[in-house]
Amino acid sequence: MLPANTAKATDGYASRREIFGWAMFDFANQAYTLLIITVVFGELFTTVIVGDRGDNFRLANFLWSLALAISYLMVVITAPLCGAVMDYRAEKKRFLLISYLATVVTTGMLYFVEPGYVVIGLLLIVLSNYAYSMGESFIAAFLPELGPPQSLGKISGFGWALGYIGGLFAAGFTLVVLGEASAENFERIRWVGPFAAGFFLITAIPTFLWLKERGTPQPRGVSYRHIALNRVTTTLHELRYFKDLTVFLISLLFSMAGVYIIIAFAFIYGAQVIGWDESVRNIMFIIVQVTAAAGALGFGWIQDQLGAKRTYQMTLALWVLAIIAIWATPEMTQWVNGQFDLQWQAQYVFLIVGCLAGLSLGSSQSASRALVGLFSPLEKSAEFFGFWGLANKLAGVLGIVMLGVLQTLVGLQASILLCVALFVIAMLICARVNERRGREAALAWEANSYSNTNNANEASLPQ
Repeated sequence: MLPANTAKATDGYASRREIFGWAMFDFANQAYTLLIITVVFGELFTTVIVGDRGDNFRLANFLWSLALAISYLMVVITAPLCGAVMDYRAEKKRFLLISYLATVVTTGMLYFVEPGYVVIGLLLIVLSNYAYSMGESFIAAFLPELGPPQSLGKISGFGWALGYIGGLFAAGFTLVVLGEASAENFERIRWVGPFAAGFFLITAIPTFLWLKERGTPQPRGVSYRHIALNRVTTTLHELRYFKDLTVFLISLLFSMAGVYIIIAFAFIYGAQVIGWDESVRNIMFIIVQVTAAAGALGFGWIQDQLGAKRTYQMTLALWVLAIIAIWATPEMTQWVNGQFDLQWQAQYVFLIVGCLAGLSLGSSQSASRALVGLFSPLEKSAEFFGFWGLANKLAGVLGIVMLGVLQTLVGLQASILLCVALFVIAMLICARVNERRGREAALAWEANSYSNTNNANEASLPQ
């Protein structure tokens, strides 16, 4: 259900149709996240395209983490610069379109990656994941314009929930038509790239039809490079004023490092550590999408009642429980079977753990996006969400590289505990964030900017 703003736009905020159009981008891009990064192509790349080189897939896992880390590092370098240009030129929608088309093209080309084509696979994952990740930051930059602060939690949660529903549709087709990620089924499963690209291409159309560009473009004649460097340099100095946003972004760096590890390795973990059957993997597809959608919607409502910071902290605590459960699944299953003379299989216990992980995934991503929206002045929304993208993807670089190296030393199961430490550190840092002060800083900056603009306009009038 759409957040209950109004049927028509009021006070400059978005109508329900525009909010739906904005959320449809989340619906569309989940095909890439789920099918390419989280579930199908990640498993296909590690187990078939690279394969086991006699090292229990450790080289394959490392190469996968390397490709993701490179793409995230590219986002770290360029996201704030693009955000600065988008704010100055009021071109958020144009940049979003470019990233969307680039994602579609490079994802479709994954069809040509065959077993042994490791370099081509790495290159296409780097390019497609970079384009997708930039689009993720660009679409988030529209959030502060869509509704009043007290509704941003519901709006963000609605977008994430719709995204997971989109992932459910995409996964359903994959399960029924394309089958498992295996060497025997390669000629069918290789179509996962073109399917994800086509799904994204078609279902994101409402975004470009209904989402509005509300910014006011500044005078032309200045190069993109000058705009980007000048505005980002200025904002880096101004971040002292937005100290709660700064502290939160540091917290986000650690929490999202853990989240990106789970996104990149959860289904690889299921295949290599749990050893699940195809049918169990298919059920996990559905469980994660449904529980993540429920988490995004439920915690979006909770956020508007209890506050974004408190909700974010709750989601991190939920993550800690989920990671411990993931790590302990094989041993816990053996212990229960021994104590109660049962014949449970670890793969079925892992499905229960998947519910907890799904709730954590949807809720934490929604809460973090909404909190940045609350702390962002409207005139700097794209730029600040560029820094949000920077923190997210720098987290991806650090988390995935650390996990990739660690699993080569101690194996995938033990290294997953790294996420527990990351989430605990994020909780401790976030304790210093004052949500009310952060919101007031954004409002005061907007009021001061508005006053300066009016004074400049009055001074230019003939006396």
